This record gives sequence, structure tokens and C-alpha cells, in this order.
Amino acid sequence: MTLKIDIDDSAAPPYEQVRVQISAQARSGALPVGHRLPTVRGLAEELGLAANTVAKAYRALEADGVIETRGRNGTFVAAAGPAAERELASAAQAYVERARRLGHTGADALAAVREALRAAYGG
Repeated sequence: MTLKIDIDDSAAPPYEQVRVQISAQARSGALPVGHRLPTVRGLAEELGLAANTVAKAYRALEADGVIETRGRNGTFVAAAGPAAERELASAAQAYVERARRLGHTGADALAAVREALRAAYGG
């Protein structure tokens, strides 16, 4: 696993850089399912970050279903796929329901999603 953290010039906080890079490597297969990740302290030391920063990234990754902690056995890349897709579909459904309750049209909701995607992914 190779991570590069840009503390000086990046608009993204270090924990978010860790989260995004691990997530991308897990999705691409560079970090295969079942791959054991370094400990929070170990990765923090390797990257020159505070342990709490890495712990925050790991918590976010676990909440996203990218990694799983197996107690004293360590932290591993989780099996993605159907579970992640179901969670995405559930989040989309919740968004649609909220937009309708707020009185927005489908076009309004879609425009808001497109803008959010542009902001998050660029372009």
C-alpha cells in the first residue's frame, strides 16, 4: 500500500486524503479483499501523521464498508460489491424521498446531485 499525503498544499485534510487513497486502491484491486492494513499507529508513524488522524480515516472507511476491523486480529480490506451497491441505492432512495418532502422536482434533485458530484469529483 502506497499513500502520499500532501500536508502543505492540499485543500483536503490529511484524514480525507488517507480515506480517499485507501478507498481508491481497494476499489481498483491494488489492495485486494482480505489484505491486512497497517495498524493505526504504524500507518500514522509511516506517514508522519497523528494516530487520531489515521484512526478517523479508518473509522470513515469502516463506515463506508471499505475495511473491516476484526478486533485484535487487525484491519482488513472488506469484500465490496453487492453490500456497497445496496448502501448506495439506499442513500439515493433516502435523498429522493427527502427532496420530495422539501417540495423539489426530480429535475431540481438531479441538478443538485450533478452539482454535488462536480464539487466532489471535479469537472
